[in-house]
Amino acid sequence: MYPLPDLTGRTVLVTGTTSGLGFALSRAFAGAGARVLMTARDAARGAAAVARVGGAAEPVLLDLADLSSVRAAAADVRERTDDRLDLLVNNAGIAMGPRAATADGFELQMGTNHLGPAALTWLLMPALRGGGDLEPARVVTTSSLGHRTGRLDPDDLDGKRRRYSPTVAYGTSKLAGLLFAAELDRRLRLAGDEVLSVAAHPGMTESSLLGNSLRRGATLQARLSGPLDRWFVQPVEAGIGPQLAAATGPVHGGDYLGPTGPFEVAGPPGPARRSTAAQDPDLAARLWAATATATGVPPDPGRTVNA
Repeated sequence: MYPLPDLTGRTVLVTGTTSGLGFALSRAFAGAGARVLMTARDAARGAAAVARVGGAAEPVLLDLADLSSVRAAAADVRERTDDRLDLLVNNAGIAMGPRAATADGFELQMGTNHLGPAALTWLLMPALRGGGDLEPARVVTTSSLGHRTGRLDPDDLDGKRRRYSPTVAYGTSKLAGLLFAAELDRRLRLAGDEVLSVAAHPGMTESSLLGNSLRRGATLQARLSGPLDRWFVQPVEAGIGPQLAAATGPVHGGDYLGPTGPFEVAGPPGPARRSTAAQDPDLAARLWAATATATGVPPDPGRTVNA
């Protein structure tokens, strides 16, 4: 596993922590001495995960598919931490189910994987600015190899103008997250803010959403999932390496990390490749504005010079 520094005295918020990457991240941060706020949609499952992690771990009730829950969780975290948060890891996500809607009527994957985390990030910016006593606070956005399949239209975040494809919808939501991370970094720098925005992807891990999607897929894909697991899928302890490196390693705002092995499927963390769309600053700026309109949450940083 990626080696962590001593995190004693630091407060970390990780989303989606009842299993998989989020649970492993929480356990790693807690093991390094951090106070870890672990979010879950279900209170009982969240409490069980916290008990398994131990240390200075605490549950936070959060459903990213419900913006009222996002607002309540952000207020809870700000109060609990006295507006002192060192690290936000936007890890929670869903993948490739049939078309469904969030509590606010958005396409479920876009709502859970992008709109909810973006709103949470904006709402927690005062706490992130108040943290970072030892070094600047960070926001880590978890993207995916699947972002390369995304087809994002900021004027149609729900994808209602095209036929629904679970795979494309997932890729689009992950492309949105990667663009959001880049635009957040750009606006933080323009505002002269020290908070860092970094992104990472886990490649293919035992809890990877892409791997899970294959096991839910067509018959041929199901037959292939066994060989894929044996040859390409890495254990979760290795899969969290890019997120841990983004959270605690030597990075610059705007960096994107992933596994450095062939096809970025597995391997030690290092620079990852973005799709052409993920490098489009105009698309990122349009998404930023569309996200603010959709969520009703004021973007932070807001209007800045040359924004």
